[in-house]
Amino acid sequence: MVLLARYSYRNLWVRRLTTFLTAGGMALVIFVFSAVLMLADGLEHTLVTTGSPDNAVFIRRASESEVQSSIDREQAAILDNLPEIQTGDEGGKLAARELVVLIGLKKLSTNSLANVLVRGVSNPASFQLRRQVRLASGRVFRPGAAEVVVGKNIVQRFEIGGLGETLTFGMRKWTIVGVMDAGSTGFDSEIWGDIDLMMSTFRRPVYSSVIARMRSPSAFPELRDRVLKDPRLTVEAWQETGYYAAQSALMARFIRILGMTLTLIFSLGAIIGSMVTMYSSVAGRVFEIGTLRALGFSRAAILIAFLMESLFLSLLGGIMGLMAASLLNRLTISTMNWQTFSELQFHFTLTRSIATKAMMFACIMGLLGGTLPAFRAAGLNIVTALRLR
Repeated sequence: MVLLARYSYRNLWVRRLTTFLTAGGMALVIFVFSAVLMLADGLEHTLVTTGSPDNAVFIRRASESEVQSSIDREQAAILDNLPEIQTGDEGGKLAARELVVLIGLKKLSTNSLANVLVRGVSNPASFQLRRQVRLASGRVFRPGAAEVVVGKNIVQRFEIGGLGETLTFGMRKWTIVGVMDAGSTGFDSEIWGDIDLMMSTFRRPVYSSVIARMRSPSAFPELRDRVLKDPRLTVEAWQETGYYAAQSALMARFIRILGMTLTLIFSLGAIIGSMVTMYSSVAGRVFEIGTLRALGFSRAAILIAFLMESLFLSLLGGIMGLMAASLLNRLTISTMNWQTFSELQFHFTLTRSIATKAMMFACIMGLLGGTLPAFRAAGLNIVTALRLR
């Protein structure tokens, strides 16, 4: 087996140009395959890590997101005092009522308007509930003041200036007093301000959601059942991680389906290219094959040797494609969250699982491209092969 492996490797090295051209075609397919999975995983990671398993999110039943939800004050008061909600250090329940609205801001890159999510939050309850949110610079807004803190992605991608600058929306000027770093989660693409002032500014008499810290994640099933059975409530409870996972599901599924379709189309070309290369290799080495058969190598050994050669090609292409895809880890892109219709920024994410799937896909392409030429080589007649020198 070692001898066959060395033989296959030597033949690929002798035909270096053809080898690298064929492997390059496979590398392109693996690059597209990996990039699609990295894009979908990056989106899911950004949104799922936005939530905490300790938190529960309450939104109106049949609403797909906070943007579409409404909870009146009476129901919010009931939710604040549910027994499954954790008690804070000051004796009250650790819960926050929040308002979510969309505004238009100009992007630096295109000078066009894009939707940005503005969240009216309770200070300090909302900050206590989101452990991943910290201030990178500045301070937290004062209750009742026309002040906001903005996510770092908003500062980097929109024409809003920095600390001390003013931002106009809702027919009011807001002063930027802080920049928050939420650890590359969805909150990095939001603007936060005082809930009461936000409701007054946007003339909203109801809240969008209520966020609460549960006594433990295991208390969620009991909390969900209690909310559903309470006739006074028209809301449903989500575990915060599940809520944000559902936010990413539709778009991630679309990216994967579109990407896999393109990958399969490209892979057909790579497989055909590999097959042509291997058929050409067989045609140019008929005498070598006859000699190997005369020396006692079986048809199965010849078959394995050519399959190994095709696998070497695919592995080389897979490694090249993954190396190119790994460079995408440094890129940050923004897109519209289809659930909230707001701008969301996230990173490509290359994981061990994606790398494994990419290499497996490369091996499958190699086997599909090399199987027929390998059978062709193994089926050559010894006498005929030795005559064709």
